[in-house]
Amino acid sequence: MGPRPCIPQTGELPRPRLDEQLKMSHPLVRLAELINWDEIERSFGAHFTSSRGRPALSPRLVAGLLYLQHANDASDEAVVATWLENPYWQYFCGESTLQTELPIDPSSLTRWRKRIGEEGVEILLAVTIEAARAAGLIKKASLNRVIVDTTVMPKAIAYPSDSRLLDKARQHLVRLAQSQGIALRQNYNREAPRLAAQIGRYAHARQFKRMRKALKALTSRVGRVYREVARQLDQLPQQAQSQARELLQRAGRILTQKTKDRNKLYALHAPEVECIAKGKNRIPYEFGVKVTIATTLKEGLVVGCRSMPGNPYDGHTLAETIEQVSILTNHDPKTVIVDKGYQGAQVEGVQILRSGQRRGITPTLKAMIKRRSAIEPTIGHMKMDGRLDRNPLKGALGDAVHAVLCGAGHNIRLLLRQLRICASGAAC
Repeated sequence: MGPRPCIPQTGELPRPRLDEQLKMSHPLVRLAELINWDEIERSFGAHFTSSRGRPALSPRLVAGLLYLQHANDASDEAVVATWLENPYWQYFCGESTLQTELPIDPSSLTRWRKRIGEEGVEILLAVTIEAARAAGLIKKASLNRVIVDTTVMPKAIAYPSDSRLLDKARQHLVRLAQSQGIALRQNYNREAPRLAAQIGRYAHARQFKRMRKALKALTSRVGRVYREVARQLDQLPQQAQSQARELLQRAGRILTQKTKDRNKLYALHAPEVECIAKGKNRIPYEFGVKVTIATTLKEGLVVGCRSMPGNPYDGHTLAETIEQVSILTNHDPKTVIVDKGYQGAQVEGVQILRSGQRRGITPTLKAMIKRRSAIEPTIGHMKMDGRLDRNPLKGALGDAVHAVLCGAGHNIRLLLRQLRICASGAAC
C-alpha cells in the first residue's frame, strides 16, 4: 500500500491550525516552502507498491526528520522526541495541527534508510541544492566551479587493540556455543578478561616482552575455543551453520592477522572498517571509510558527497565525484579545484586546478586555487555540527547513506542561516 498523505486529525473539537499560531517568517517555515516535497514523495513512494498491510508513513514526515536529524546532530530517539516538543519541527514535517504523540517509533527511521538506500538519500541532497537556488544562496553560475576533497568518516567502533579484539571474538564464540548447545571444555570467562587487562597494563608500562607473552597466552586460549566450535559445527541446524561460519571466519582472521597485514579486521561487528592514515600528529590514523566531498567555490554548498570503500587513491575518486555532482545538480562543472593529493588526475571536459600549480596560471586562476582551502572549514562543520565525525549505521550501505545525509544536513544549516539573515532585514 502506498504512503499515506499528511492529513490533519479530525475530532469533536477542531484544533487550531499551526499556521495560525506560528510566526510565518521563521526560517523553518520559510524553508518548508522552498523544499520540493512533491519530488520527495514521488521518489519515496516508488518504494511502496504493495496493496497489503498497513499504509506506510508519510514520505514528507520521514524526509523532514532525516533533514532535522542531520542538521542538528541528533540521534533517532532525540529527533523524534524533539519533534514532539517543537511545533516548528512539526510544521516543517507537514503537520497542520499540533500533535501530542510521537509521530513514529525511532526504529522506523532505520527501516526507511535501508529501504530507500543511497539513491533515495541522494534525492534528499538534490532537493536541498534546488532549494538553495530558490533561496538565492547560489546561482546557476556557482555550479561551474567546485572544490573537491576527501576526508575520513570514522565508524562507531572502539580502538582496535589486539587484546580487545581477541577477547571480543572469544565472547562471541562462547555465546554462540551456549545458544546452540555446543559443549566447551573451558570458556575462559575469568582468565581471558584478566589477561586482556594485564596486556594493557604491560603496554602502558612499556614492558613489551611481558606484553607479548601475555598476548600469546590469550591467543592460545581463544584458539582453543575457536577450534572446539569449528569441530562441532556440523551438529548445528543449517541456518545456524551459516551464521556460525561467518563468525568463525572473522574470528579466524583476528587469530591469524599480523601487525603489518594490509587487510586487517578492526571490528568484529564491522568488517568494512579500514585504517586510513591521516599524516597528522594528533590523529595519525582513523578507522572508518574515506568520503569525497564537493562544494561550490564561493558559497560552500555541498553539491556532492559519497563514501569510497577500499581507501582508494584520491585521484581515482575524482571522476565519480564529478559524475555525482552532474547528476545531483543537473549541471556539468567546468572547473574543479583540488589539493596535491589528486596529482595526475584528469577528467575529460573538466579543467583541474591543483594546489601549488604554477604553469599557465593567470591571476584569476590563482585566486581560485587559493580559495581551495575553503572546503576545510566546511568539512570541520560537517564533523562538529553535523554527524560526519561518527557513523553509527551498519555495513557499507550505512556508510553510503550516512555520508550523503551529512551533506544534506550541512546544506539545511546553510539555508537556515541564509533565511535568518533575510529575516533580520539584511540584503539577501
